Amino acid sequence: MRPLAGGVSSEIWCLDLPSGPVVAKQALAQLRVAGTWLAPVERTGFEIAWMRVADTIVPGITPRIIAASADLGVFVMEYLDPAQHRLWKQSLLDGHADPDVARAVGERLGAIHRAAATPAVRDEFDNVALFDALRLDPYLGATARAHADLADRLGAIRGSYLDHRTTLVHGDVSPKNILVGPHGPVLIDAECATWGDPSFDLAFCATHLLLKMVAVPGARDGLRTCLTTLSDGYCSATGIGPADDIWRRASDMTAALLLARVDGLSPAEYLTPESQQLVRERARLLLADPAVALEQLADSWAASLPEPTR
Repeated sequence: MRPLAGGVSSEIWCLDLPSGPVVAKQALAQLRVAGTWLAPVERTGFEIAWMRVADTIVPGITPRIIAASADLGVFVMEYLDPAQHRLWKQSLLDGHADPDVARAVGERLGAIHRAAATPAVRDEFDNVALFDALRLDPYLGATARAHADLADRLGAIRGSYLDHRTTLVHGDVSPKNILVGPHGPVLIDAECATWGDPSFDLAFCATHLLLKMVAVPGARDGLRTCLTTLSDGYCSATGIGPADDIWRRASDMTAALLLARVDGLSPAEYLTPESQQLVRERARLLLADPAVALEQLADSWAASLPEPTR
């Protein structure tokens, strides 16, 4: 047995069995962050359920589940060889912003959002209190407490999320949870799976692309293109047009999450103190001047960043 790195919310181990390696995962009640962040361990059941539902819609989008114990809050899944499944986050930090990967992420995410918008899925994943503990309060709530002058604005974004819960949401579509495999992107860590606003998944991914424009200045053009192809892929899978209200909501949530990745309970670990201050200042400006689409927000974000040093 050997521990696997990554994430703050679970114990994750690789077990080398005679038949080959597998991965075991168990949720933590207190997440590994500096502040107090308690989260119900029953989220494991929703993660398993998301993997089952998502795989029926897009086969291969998630690792295969081998075994699970609801009593122990543990499940075992197939091991995906890192040599064949590269972590998208690392590729982006290395400056390799492949727009085709982003498009595929948008397409697969859109396919799930479109197919899972059913009453049966709603009833299975109607866990808004759990999502509040895992996402809304640690990100939007904590940030509002740190920026009291923005509390009303952040509260309105939080309320908008609650008013537009229409499909199955992964809740953590971050490049650290996307493996680029030989058959397309694989999504992992669906602990936050819920019946929610689909714009949240788009915003969560967009936030990380924008943050990496700060962390990897030389890849800004490629990262900007990735955001466009992510949106294009999503539109092609869902039939949603570029003027749909989902893009305004995604833009608002992205602006909020940018600030949250500095002053919420889960700051982005790859930002320097100088980068954190830059993100803080620029995110506050975006919240004060809302964009109607992710691409408009990305343009404003890119234009506000200092020129890369050569």
